[in-house]
Amino acid sequence: MKKNLANIITLSRIFLVFIVTALLFFDNTKLYFSALILTAILMWFDGLDGFVARKLNISSRLGALLDIMGDRIVENVFWITFCALGWINVAIPIIVLTRGIVTDSLRTLAFEKGYTAFGKTTMMQGKIAKFIVASNFCRFTYAVVKAIAFFFLIAGNMPIEYIYSANINEIGVICAIIATIYCVLRGIPVVVESKRFFE
Repeated sequence: MKKNLANIITLSRIFLVFIVTALLFFDNTKLYFSALILTAILMWFDGLDGFVARKLNISSRLGALLDIMGDRIVENVFWITFCALGWINVAIPIIVLTRGIVTDSLRTLAFEKGYTAFGKTTMMQGKIAKFIVASNFCRFTYAVVKAIAFFFLIAGNMPIEYIYSANINEIGVICAIIATIYCVLRGIPVVVESKRFFE
C-alpha cells in the first residue's frame, strides 16, 4: 500500500475530475458548491502525490508518467467542460490539447532513452529550460494559476445571482488565459531540448 500511495492519489484525481465536471451540468447551487470543494481537494492532490512520493522515497518512472497523465486528463477535462458550458473560448482547449500532445509525444521519446519530465533524470539540460519546465517554482505557479482559473470559473458561473459573480467569472477567464500562455511557454523548452533525441 505504502509503495503505491502516491500513484493512488494521482489516480484519484482523475476519478474526481469526472465527478466535478458532471456536477457542473446540473443547474443546482448545492452541486456547484460540492464541485468547488472537490476542485479544491483535486488541486491539493496535484501537489500531494509528488510530496508523498518524495517523503516516502517511492518516486518512480511510473509515478512520473502517471503524474503527467493525471495533469493532462484533469486540465483537459476542465477546459473542455468549461468550453462546452460556454464559459471560455474554444481556443483555450485547442491550444492546451495541442501543446500537451506535442510535449507528451516528445517526452515519450525521452522516456524511452531513460529520461523523465521532472526530477533527477529530467530531459531538460539547460538551466533556463530546467527552471521553466522542471523547477518546483514554475510547476507550482502553473498549478496555482490553473487552480484559480478552475475555481473562479466555477464560482463565477453558479446558478445563483450574487453581486460579485461577474467579477469572479472575469478573474477566472483572465487566469484561464494566463494559464494557457504559461502552458505554451512551458512547452517551448521541451520542443527545443528534444532536438538532440533526433540526432
